[in-house]
Amino acid sequence: MTPSSGSRRLLVSIPLGRWVADRHRSMADDVLGNPLPSPYRPRQPGGRVAQLRSWASDPMTWRDLGWTLFAVTAGFALSLLVVLLLVIVVTGLLWWYGIEPIMRARCSIDRWFLNHGHTENLEQRVAVLTESRAESLDHSAAELRRIERDLHDGAQARLVALSMSLGMADEMFAHDPEQARKMVSEARATTGAALGDLRDVVRGIHPPVLADRGLSGAVQALALDMGLPVAVTAQLEGRPPAPVESAVYFAVAECLANVGKHAAARHAWVELSHGAGRLVAVVGDDGDGGADPARGTGMTGVMRRLSAFDGTMSVSSPDRGPTIVTLEVPCALSSPKTTPSSGTA
Repeated sequence: MTPSSGSRRLLVSIPLGRWVADRHRSMADDVLGNPLPSPYRPRQPGGRVAQLRSWASDPMTWRDLGWTLFAVTAGFALSLLVVLLLVIVVTGLLWWYGIEPIMRARCSIDRWFLNHGHTENLEQRVAVLTESRAESLDHSAAELRRIERDLHDGAQARLVALSMSLGMADEMFAHDPEQARKMVSEARATTGAALGDLRDVVRGIHPPVLADRGLSGAVQALALDMGLPVAVTAQLEGRPPAPVESAVYFAVAECLANVGKHAAARHAWVELSHGAGRLVAVVGDDGDGGADPARGTGMTGVMRRLSAFDGTMSVSSPDRGPTIVTLEVPCALSSPKTTPSSGTA
């Protein structure tokens, strides 16, 4: 057998073996519950050699091979035993209840072979944490640059103008007090504008309403500022940790901003809940649909913000809507400091 013919056989046999393994993996998930995602690494670009190299470096390729050896030996014997019991046992009811432990044992072994082992899970976890940490650092650096830019272009520029106006007014008081008073009045207005800029910067870091009223109240405040009716329902029997609360708040704010800018919606809603150790925020609208997270930097920022806390974002947005964005972050709730409210429009 030449090397080229061997590689051609591998290019056919490995995908075929994975297809068979997927069917058994799906059966094991149905029997045992708790479906697991496909464990294979994404297909790598490149030619035949690159693909074979990718398969060879994927631990699941070798776990599939071990499962194949089990399936044609002990696995076949277990399956044959089920058929023999059907032939030997006269009472069908006894056969029905008797095969369950056998099939569960077979599926448990299949799942052990056909999913990542403890080492692979740890490696994947480390890789995900490394990626999310890098994204969080990038996001933090971008936030710092934004704050620096806002301070430089806003409050700092106004304070410089204020200092110049007060200096000129001080020089004019001796020979033109009326003009000096006008300049002091302008300086007072500049002071108010500078304070407004500073409040905007602080609000962008951690909104006071979030600290005072919690996530439910802060999201309701966002809804009231929208140009369309937004219904908010909250079922939170406590408050999440402050960093998680802030991340979810800004994620919801970005989703609502996208609704206002792009959805052409007449109505939107936000649902906040907590269960099974996960904080869930659902943002929906009745707009045109067709939202694609890959096309917008805002949604990418949402995913990065949540990934720092092992959070996830899923988007359902068919043409003609509705668009539903589901945000989930694992966390526990503390004792409530504010009374959650619901039902604003």
